[in-house]
Amino acid sequence: MGSMFRSEEVALVQLFLPTAAAYTCVSQLGELGLVEFRDLNASVSAFQRRFVVDVRRCEELEKTFTFLQEEVRRAGLTLPLPEGGLPAPPPRDLLRIQEETDRLAQELRDVRGNQQALRAQWHQLQLHSAVLGQGHSPPSAATHTDGPSERTPLLQAPGGPHQDLRVNFVAGAVEPHKAAALERLLWRACRGFLIASFRETEQQLEDPVTGEPATWMTFLISYWGGQIGQKIRKITDCFHCHVFPFAEEAAARRAALQQLQQQSQELQEVLGETERFLSQVLGRVQRLLPPWQVQIRKVKAVYLALNQCSVSSTHKCLIAEAWCATCDLPALQQALQDSSSEAGVSAVVHCIPCRDMPPTLIRTNRFTASFQGIVDAYGVGRYQEVNPAPYTIITFPFLFAVMFGDVGHGLLMFLFALAMVLAENQPAVKSAQNEIWRTFFGGRYLLLLMGLFSVYTGFIYNECFSRATAIFPSGWSVAAMANQSGWSDAFLAQHQLLALDPNVTGVFLGPYPFGIDPVWSLAVNHLSFLNSFKMKMSVILGVTHMTFGVVLGVFNHVHFGQWHRLLLETLPELVFLLGLFGYLVFLVIYKWLCFTADSAATAPSILIHFINMFLFSRSPTNRPLFRGQEVVQSTLVVLALATVPVLLLGTPLFLRRKHQRRQFRRRRPLDEDKAGLLGQPEVSVASQNSDEEKAGCPGDQEEEENCRRSCGPW
Repeated sequence: MGSMFRSEEVALVQLFLPTAAAYTCVSQLGELGLVEFRDLNASVSAFQRRFVVDVRRCEELEKTFTFLQEEVRRAGLTLPLPEGGLPAPPPRDLLRIQEETDRLAQELRDVRGNQQALRAQWHQLQLHSAVLGQGHSPPSAATHTDGPSERTPLLQAPGGPHQDLRVNFVAGAVEPHKAAALERLLWRACRGFLIASFRETEQQLEDPVTGEPATWMTFLISYWGGQIGQKIRKITDCFHCHVFPFAEEAAARRAALQQLQQQSQELQEVLGETERFLSQVLGRVQRLLPPWQVQIRKVKAVYLALNQCSVSSTHKCLIAEAWCATCDLPALQQALQDSSSEAGVSAVVHCIPCRDMPPTLIRTNRFTASFQGIVDAYGVGRYQEVNPAPYTIITFPFLFAVMFGDVGHGLLMFLFALAMVLAENQPAVKSAQNEIWRTFFGGRYLLLLMGLFSVYTGFIYNECFSRATAIFPSGWSVAAMANQSGWSDAFLAQHQLLALDPNVTGVFLGPYPFGIDPVWSLAVNHLSFLNSFKMKMSVILGVTHMTFGVVLGVFNHVHFGQWHRLLLETLPELVFLLGLFGYLVFLVIYKWLCFTADSAATAPSILIHFINMFLFSRSPTNRPLFRGQEVVQSTLVVLALATVPVLLLGTPLFLRRKHQRRQFRRRRPLDEDKAGLLGQPEVSVASQNSDEEKAGCPGDQEEEENCRRSCGPW
C-alpha cells in the first residue's frame, strides 16, 4: 500500500558536511523538508554547544522583533504576511539585520519617548490653562459688621488682626475621585484656616499615557501663614496633584493664559511633526519586520540543527544523523551536492543500520490534513502501521451525520464550508488572525463532508430544519382506513387518536421510496419509532465500525510477521465482538426480515433475549426467535468468556516464552566456549575476541542487509 494507507519507509542516514558548507547544506535541507535530525549531543548542555552564541543572537533579535511588533499593534496597525518563500540568509547578513534592527528599535524608542514627553508637556499646559480660565477668583477682603458672628473668633491672635496677614494661593488640578478626600483632609489639617474652591473642567482632556479623554477637578486654595502653606503643599503632593502658579491680579492671569495658549499651539505643531515622523518609522517597521521574522526564525532553526551535529576529529566537517524517507534519498543527495559545490568539497550521505524504531512519516495535503489530525489526536501509529486516516475521511463525517442528520442545517454547513474551500487561496482569508475562524478554516474539508453527509442522512430521516417534507407520495392511505373501518362522526368525536392498521387492505401501499415516510411526523409515537430506528441503526454501524478496526489490525500483524497475534489477539477479539454484539446485530436483522405487520403484536423482545443470554435463563412470556436459540446463546457467551484470559495473558506469556528461548540460545555458546577454554588453556583471549568480532551479531547483519536493500546504491 502507498504512503496514504501506511507510513512511508524511513532510513537512518549519516551526513558528512564540510564545515564551510554546513550552514548552506542544513538550510537547503530545511527548505526541502526531507530529513529529521537526531541529536548526537544529548549529553552536552545547551549552553556548551558549538553554535550557542548564534542561537542567543537570534533570540535577542526575536526579543527586539517582539518590541517592534508591540509598537506596531499599539499604533493600531497590522503586519502583512511575507511575500513568497524567503530562504535563510547567510551568516554575514545576520549581522546586517541585527544592526538595522537595533538602529530601528532605538530610533523608535527615541521618537516614542519624545512623543510621550511632548504629550505630557501639552497636557500640563492644558491643565494650567483650565485652572486659569476656570473662573476661580481670590476671595475679597472681609467686610466688618457691627456685631460678632458665629465664625468670629472670641480671642484675637497675638500677632494682630487677620486683615494684616498676607493671603497666598495654591492652584492646581486633581483627579475627580480624589477631590472629596483632598478637600476633607485640607480642612481637617489646616483647622479651617483656608478657603478652597473645587470646580470640574468644562472639557475633557486627553490622558498622556492611555490617550483616553478624562475629566479633571481644578482647585484654588487661599490661606494665611507659612506653616499652613507647607501643610497644603505636602498634602497636594501626596495626592499627586498638578500645582501651577496663580497670580492675584486678573490682568496678570489673562496675560499668563494667552501665553499658555500660544505655547500650546506651538507644542501641537511640534507634536504633529513628531507623530508624522513616528508614522514613517512604523511604516518602515511594518515593511521590514515580517520578512526579518521569517528569516531569523529559519536561521535559528538551522543553528539548532547544527548544534545536534558532532564534530569530526580533524574539525574539518560536521557529522549528522537524520531520518529520511527512502524515496527522498536521491533528492537528498542532489541537494547536498548543490549546497556544497561552492565549498569545493562535496557532502557525503550513506545509510547506516539502527535498532531504534524509526519515526512515523505520513504525507498529507490540504484535504487529508484535518482527518490525519483527528487520528493523531488519539495517538500516532507505530512505524509502518496501517494508517486509519483514509478510512476516517468517510467514517467520521458519516457518523457525525447519523447524529446531526438534517437537510436544511446540513446544507448550510455544506455551503459555508464550500465558500471557504473556494476562497482558500485568497490572501485575506489566509491572513485572518481570528482564532475561531482559523479553526473553521483548517477543517474546511472536514466541514464540507460533514455537511454533505448530513444532507444525505437528513433525507433518510426526512427532516429539513426539523420539519418533515413530502417529496414523494406517502405509502399510507388514510382514505382506505376510513372507508373500511367505518369511522363515523360519533367515533371521530370520541377518539382523538386514530390508528392506521397496515393489515387492512389498501392502507399500506408500500415502503416510502427513500427515507422515513412523512406520515410519521403526524403520529403520536413518532419519537419512539425514530428512537428505536436510530438506536438499532447505531448498534449496527458501531459493531461494523469496530469489526473493521479489528480487521485492519490483521494487516499490521501480517506486515510485521507477528503471526502469533493473529491467534492470540485478532481471533479472540473477533470471537468476543461478534459472539456478543455481532449476535445482537443478527437478532435485529432477523427480526426485521422474519416478522411482518400481521405478527408484529406477538413479536418477541430482542432486549429481553439479550439480557437472558447473559443470565443463562429464559422468559416464558417472550418466545424464542428461532429454534435452538438458547443453545446458541449459551455457547456464544461461554466462548466470549473463554477469550478473556486469552486476550489478557496470551501475548505476554508467548513473549515471555520467546524471551526465555532467546536467552537460552545466547547462554549455550558461552558455556561451550567456557568449556573449551578450560580444556585448552593455550588459547589466547585476544584470538577469542577476534573470532567474536568476525562472527558479529546475526541481528545486526540482518538489519544492515535490510538497510542496504532499502537505500539502494546510496
